[in-house]
Amino acid sequence: MTEELKSIPLFHDTDRKVLEHLVRENQIYKRPYHKGATVHEQNTGCSVIDVVCSGKLVAYSLAPNGSETVVFEFGEESIIGANLLFGSQNRYPMSIYCTADSILLHISKFGIQELLKGYGFVMEFVRSLSTNAQGMNRKIAMYTQKSLRENLMDYLLALSTQQKSKSVLLPVTKKQLADYFGVQRPSLFRELKQMKDEGLVEIANKRITIRFLDGRD
Repeated sequence: MTEELKSIPLFHDTDRKVLEHLVRENQIYKRPYHKGATVHEQNTGCSVIDVVCSGKLVAYSLAPNGSETVVFEFGEESIIGANLLFGSQNRYPMSIYCTADSILLHISKFGIQELLKGYGFVMEFVRSLSTNAQGMNRKIAMYTQKSLRENLMDYLLALSTQQKSKSVLLPVTKKQLADYFGVQRPSLFRELKQMKDEGLVEIANKRITIRFLDGRD
């Protein structure tokens, strides 16, 4: 397992003997989770940090009316719980569940304390904290500074760059997309319909062709 750990950026500069010791003491262990499994429930205490070896997870908040708002997404090599483990308020503010079959690496608080004695691990750990903070800042900006249309355009442009095409395939359902933007599904549908009526996009189920870039090439 040590070789596998060393392939993860977080442990690139960590001493092998330290990793071997923590694995033997079960302070670092791996666990699989099926799609739909809840890994951490809202308001439960954080006692480990998680490294996503494979799969995808989301952190979501649940409104009184039962609607979900996806606040953060975690992909491969993402770290979960690093901002909570040593805090005085160390309960998960949101539930975290798998949107795909996933494998997580769990590291105990003691394990993290031992790893933080090594400078190489410290730098990677701080980098991960910074990355998570930047992602949260982008999400806050999305909620507070931009309209739904602006957020949709940014999202579609990002997909266009990723898929190298102006005709993009949504990787999620429209309900999941509404949750991601923190709006009700009817609000998303209305905005998409209005954009279609204005000739900004063409929509065929989960495929959306971007037209608001026409004439810019």
